[in-house]
Amino acid sequence: MKAILALEDGTVVEGEGWGAEGTALGELVFATPFTGYEEALTDPSYKGQILMFTYPLVGNYGVSGAKFQSDGVKVEGFVVRERCDFPSHFKSKRSLNQFLQDEGVPAVSGIDTRMLTIKTRRYGTMKACLSVGARGGARGRAGARAGEGEEKTEILELARKQSEISELDLVERVTCRKPYRIKGRGKRVAVIDLGVKRNILKSLAERGLDIFVFPANAAESEIRGSEPDALLLSNGPGDPKRGAAGNLTRVVKNFAGEIPIFGICLGLQIIALAFGCETYKLKFGHRGANQPVKDLKSGRVFITSQNHGFAVKKDSLDGALDGGGTAAGLTQVNANDGTVEGFEDAYLGVKCVQYHPEASPGPWDTEKAFFDDLAKGGSSGFV
Repeated sequence: MKAILALEDGTVVEGEGWGAEGTALGELVFATPFTGYEEALTDPSYKGQILMFTYPLVGNYGVSGAKFQSDGVKVEGFVVRERCDFPSHFKSKRSLNQFLQDEGVPAVSGIDTRMLTIKTRRYGTMKACLSVGARGGARGRAGARAGEGEEKTEILELARKQSEISELDLVERVTCRKPYRIKGRGKRVAVIDLGVKRNILKSLAERGLDIFVFPANAAESEIRGSEPDALLLSNGPGDPKRGAAGNLTRVVKNFAGEIPIFGICLGLQIIALAFGCETYKLKFGHRGANQPVKDLKSGRVFITSQNHGFAVKKDSLDGALDGGGTAAGLTQVNANDGTVEGFEDAYLGVKCVQYHPEASPGPWDTEKAFFDDLAKGGSSGFV
């Protein structure tokens, strides 16, 4: 099948279509892991985006289903340099091509992903449209050329006319529809599902915590009804100022000082907004399994898994978390660009990280430190 990928700046490239026929709209973003496409494709934080892997060969170990981070593919489309149609891993149950066909997600290969990555790094993330499959056109050589030109123009217009990602309520598309419980014998944790990855819940369950998961729009009274010992705001897609953010900032404010509060990725950004901080859109975001994070207290650098396009303004943290007790504020920064990767307030029991300590895909450098601290109730202890 033919595939056409168009960017809002006028870039139009043609490659080999695979996966499902159809058209996908979203931001074109790149991620840098060598492996982990099964986890990345099913990560709810990619909702509203067309994902491009910088590693040139994708699909050689197939799809097993064991590493899914949700109930299915969440990306809008997939872009790779070369795909493998004959996976060799013994756990593989189907090829990547078959997986995307089953999920109804279009993909393209055989294009210059290096050029597209360099363009994204230079000019920033752009709106894109990926069209896979025949879309008609006039017959004859001259007619075919005219038809192809019209087709590319149409796809480019679709890329340009779609809404900005900050205008979309993407959390509503990935949050659970009703509360559920994962029983444990330990302390009780209320998890606000903004698009929570399964490995976050697995990391909590492995520590014996009693987990109550709530939709992003859950009322404060409903959350309190579970009598939580701690509150965790999960990862998720899109702009932290959209959708459920208003409700959740009020929830965070009302729980602050009562029980420990933790945040991962989008959860960090919403908690920061609750304390009066500011957020902004990054030029091209941080996505992949090799992002270096420097801990300001120890001086150590951890390699982390990340997937976000927004961040907290560092200057806005100054004085925002002032519980009236111990020192508070910035704890970790990205070693590449100095952006906020973590903050906490020991007095209020707030601890947040911008990266993914649960990994999947990615290194496990930070999993034990974050989730062990959460299981113990944070630096302030469970109240």
